Amino acid sequence: MRLYPRLTPLIPALIALLLAVGLAGCSEPRLTPIPPDGTLLAFGDSLTQGVGADPDDSYPAVLARLSGRTVINAGVSGEVTEEGRARFEALIEQEQPDLVLLLEGGNDILRNLDPAQTQANLASMIEQAQAQGIPVVLIGVPRKALFSDVAPLYRELAETYRLVFVESLIADLLRTPAYKADPIHFNRAGYRALAEALQAVLIREGAL
Repeated sequence: MRLYPRLTPLIPALIALLLAVGLAGCSEPRLTPIPPDGTLLAFGDSLTQGVGADPDDSYPAVLARLSGRTVINAGVSGEVTEEGRARFEALIEQEQPDLVLLLEGGNDILRNLDPAQTQANLASMIEQAQAQGIPVVLIGVPRKALFSDVAPLYRELAETYRLVFVESLIADLLRTPAYKADPIHFNRAGYRALAEALQAVLIREGAL
């Protein structure tokens, strides 16, 4: 097993690349190109805020550098979807983003809140964005179990609202110890892998 010792440090990057290639599928692009002066709104909780790393290493900050677009970090640590729903509409009206990256619901799951209410809250945010002609990319959150897959409510939302859906990325990255600052947050490398994978999705779906 010593044939490729130089590959060992590259394993996390290779995992991220494989994830990115598989995320968006083989369908035709579904997003409108975002102009160079366009804006993306990254909305969510601590995984969007970047808990576990410096602010400049949060996934919105890294994605901004990768994409050359403005990416607003609208992450609030500890937020549940009911709180997110309360601030979402005013925020998109204020910022008028070209696209929303929605990564929310982890705290609902951790606190064992009613999944139906979580789904309703997320649905309200999606509807508010779509009513203003703003596309939403939905990022799935795992169920509350070790090595679990995405909570089913996210796929239901993606199908109902015909969203670009990044299904397994968060779950897969959380299975990689080198990407984690603690059991539920990423470190610098993890947020970079998240940003790189989302960049790949946005490219394949025609936004970038």
